[in-house]
Amino acid sequence: MTRLMTLLGQRLRRDWLQLTLWIGGTMALALAGLSGAASTYGTEQERTALLATVMANPVILLFRGLPSGPGEQAFIVFLLMPFLVMMAAFMSSFLAVRHTRGDEEAGRLELVAATTAGRAMPSVATLVHGVLANLLLGVLVAAAFLSGGSPAEGSWLAGFTAACGGLTYLGVALLAAQLMRTSRGANSLAVWVLVVTYFIAGIGNALGTPSDDLTHMESSWLTWLSPFGWAENTRAFDENLWWPAFLCLAAFVLLAGAALALQTVRDLDASIIPERQGRAVARATLSTPTALVMRLAAGSTIGWMAGAFFAGALSTSLGSVVNEMGADNPAVADMLKALSAEADLEQAVVVVFFTMVGLLAACAGVQTVARARQEEAHGTAEPVLASPVERVRWLADFVVVGFIAIVLTCGAAFAGAWVGTARLDDGAALVGDAFVAAWGQVIAASVFLVLTALVFTIAPRWTIPLGWTLVTAAIVFGLFGPLLGLPEWVTNLSPFSVAPVPSGSEVDVRGMWWLVLTVGVGATASLVLMRRRELAAAG
Repeated sequence: MTRLMTLLGQRLRRDWLQLTLWIGGTMALALAGLSGAASTYGTEQERTALLATVMANPVILLFRGLPSGPGEQAFIVFLLMPFLVMMAAFMSSFLAVRHTRGDEEAGRLELVAATTAGRAMPSVATLVHGVLANLLLGVLVAAAFLSGGSPAEGSWLAGFTAACGGLTYLGVALLAAQLMRTSRGANSLAVWVLVVTYFIAGIGNALGTPSDDLTHMESSWLTWLSPFGWAENTRAFDENLWWPAFLCLAAFVLLAGAALALQTVRDLDASIIPERQGRAVARATLSTPTALVMRLAAGSTIGWMAGAFFAGALSTSLGSVVNEMGADNPAVADMLKALSAEADLEQAVVVVFFTMVGLLAACAGVQTVARARQEEAHGTAEPVLASPVERVRWLADFVVVGFIAIVLTCGAAFAGAWVGTARLDDGAALVGDAFVAAWGQVIAASVFLVLTALVFTIAPRWTIPLGWTLVTAAIVFGLFGPLLGLPEWVTNLSPFSVAPVPSGSEVDVRGMWWLVLTVGVGATASLVLMRRRELAAAG
């Protein structure tokens, strides 16, 4: 017990800031959702009309939860539950990999295993650490609902569900850390499982059966293959079913048990899935540092492009659906217009979906620059810089490749938008709107690219956490600001909210010039500062 408490204390000291951001952000999302949804959809008539529209157009359920009635709290859970579980899942996944495969890759686990703690105790400490973090998250989510006057049982069920969902993906990440050879591979596997199961739940809801009064949805069997589906089927503030949340707990126990069992049968620094062997001789295309960076970023960029293509296709193919929504429910029309500079509804849909594309593009850019920090911390940057490659050129390659990743991601979304207009009579106009929106999001996403590069030169240890924190904050302000009832000036703090967008037959440039100025100044400053910075492998 003494060894366990020592390791647990060490993990808490390392993670206190990151856990504060994740848990506090999840609670803040619940609080903001309660106040924002209550003011935006304040009457039962508005909520009933929106739910009826959702039932008639179930593709919307791909991005929301499971409708469980027009009650105020049940409606808020329909809007927020998938995102509460997603926040807990990301927190748990990164925590698990950081303290298992990450420590093993860095050589720290070998030092700990050489003490009386042994090999198993660090994993047990990580397990306990993740459980405590999710319990705290669940309690604070429940407290957020209780503070708004919500019924006690539904509030505690919502918090318990969010915590159980996070625990499921804690188990997924612990298992991924045993399967994959690197922390990068383990994180990628865990995130892909999260994204796939999220869409499985959304598709299962879309294929479900609506009730006669069009206020409830009975999900299809496909939803029951996903932890997100289990969480949504608890139906907090409606039926208050606890047993689906225990499916998440059961999955966590099985996954965590499998991870601990696999750890006992593999060697330290080995993996269940063997690392792919590289070529004996590099291709001529890898003869430059720029080509090396492109090789490192290729896999993740393709993933972001695939998601952007899907979002772009939906942005133009849902035009007729949203016109019906706006006619049936003015609150929906007002919300879309608030997110899109008062454009007409079809343009509004394009703008909203391309705001999501901008988010994906920003993630592609931030992840590319974050690789520079990973290369530096893992010691693989030093051999490159020992060759005739200057530090400025080395960082510039990551910035340039990150910008290319942003352009490709937004370009894939534009291609998807063009495909989505294939059956539309007035598709040409929407293609033009998609082109404007895509280039607007290129500018917005580039802000996060250069800010992350700037952090990398000033405070290397903060590159990854601060880069992703900036993106997360921009998501909350830009994508959920109008839904949560945030003031306009707060929403406009997000580059996604002030990027150039189509407005009628014109282009609303809004904050284009200050975005371009920020990109130029940030890129220049990061490269100038890199001239004087030494390598900081240990931060």
